[in-house]
Amino acid sequence: MVEFAGLGGLIILALDLWAIVSIIGSNRDTGAKVLWTLLVLILPVLGFIIWLVMGPRASARRI
Repeated sequence: MVEFAGLGGLIILALDLWAIVSIIGSNRDTGAKVLWTLLVLILPVLGFIIWLVMGPRASARRI
């Protein structure tokens, strides 16, 4: 397992918390919120990147 320490770890923690707050505040159904939150919690860096690219607001950017 990859460990992040110091400033990098704090940045990742802040980004993950921002993602989780955005996920919970979105207008998606509960199942989608739970899946996105679990993805971000289980895979902090990769989950955040996937959420950023394919998350709830990604469809709004494509229009």
